Amino acid sequence: MTTTRRHFLKGAAAVSLLPAVHTSGSALSAVADGKIIAGQIGTRHAHASGKVGTMRKFADSYDVVGVVEPDRERRTQLEKQDAYKGVTWMTEEQLLNTAGLQLVCVETEVKDLLDTAERCVAADLHIHLDKPAGESYPQFTRLVGEARRRKRVIQMGYMFRYNPGFEFLFKAIRKGYLGQIFEAHTVISKTVGDGTRAQLARYPGGTMFELGCHVIDSLIHAIGVPDKVTSYTRRTRPEKDNLADNQLAVFEYPRATATVRSALMEVDGGRRRQIVVCGDEGTIAIRPLEPPTLSLTLSQPHGTFSRGTQEVELPQLGGRYDGDFKDLVRVLRGEKELEFSYQHDLAVQKAVLLASGLSLE
Repeated sequence: MTTTRRHFLKGAAAVSLLPAVHTSGSALSAVADGKIIAGQIGTRHAHASGKVGTMRKFADSYDVVGVVEPDRERRTQLEKQDAYKGVTWMTEEQLLNTAGLQLVCVETEVKDLLDTAERCVAADLHIHLDKPAGESYPQFTRLVGEARRRKRVIQMGYMFRYNPGFEFLFKAIRKGYLGQIFEAHTVISKTVGDGTRAQLARYPGGTMFELGCHVIDSLIHAIGVPDKVTSYTRRTRPEKDNLADNQLAVFEYPRATATVRSALMEVDGGRRRQIVVCGDEGTIAIRPLEPPTLSLTLSQPHGTFSRGTQEVELPQLGGRYDGDFKDLVRVLRGEKELEFSYQHDLAVQKAVLLASGLSLE
């Protein structure tokens, strides 16, 4: 499946016709002081416990008033985990009607993410929406448009946005360290068992939809919106299931190409997760991605970095989601704008669907 730059820009342009919104100042004055009153809907997303656990860890910034999980048996199991010990369990109606509620983390199964997010935004709430943003591009476009109209923040849950290796990459490209970008290469793979395969097989987008979305978000933030995306899908266990477990996507730019690979049978795949970005004046390679190890090669010195190849010392990663929620509290208090715009999120979602071989209809 392929698309063109014209199609990429069409959806973003529709949203851009709405009044401009800056996530600072009076638009967020209601949450400018004190703790952010927050809750979470859903516990079945793979990142759910990490998100609620991170908010509760930052108790000086977030007051987590409740978590929605309708399954009594699952609640009993979750209460044994540190992330959920002592939480107040609520219905969705109770949470959305909690006085002073400002933020909801949407952590349902992927199939329910967009419906849940729309109800939260309709209740005039900011959201942290986990990835990927569902399978319906029209519905996601509608959600983004409504959030923008209401001046509500959508922070997507892609996990490399605040990774120190990726932050270095983004800044180095903006500062021109690498010159004209001509190539990027990303890999994000792992090995999964039969149970996980069965769960993922429910989604035709496969591992590109599940895992590849993380690096697609970073790729577009780093080098921009592609002109064209072409997907290649292989299924290595057809006798077992229909899971798209071995996928490649090629992103085409006027002067560059980029590849995204994701597979679900790579032994110790986490060690080989990587992103490499090459320009005519330098290259950055991050491998592995967590914790990040970054190699920088330059044709000429930049700042404290010398010509040649060097390993860059990076800040400690900390918790995987620490950066997300440290940044979000500043955005909600009106201290800064969210770096990842509505248009960016729309372009990413379109690229994710196309890279996964899915329709935009």
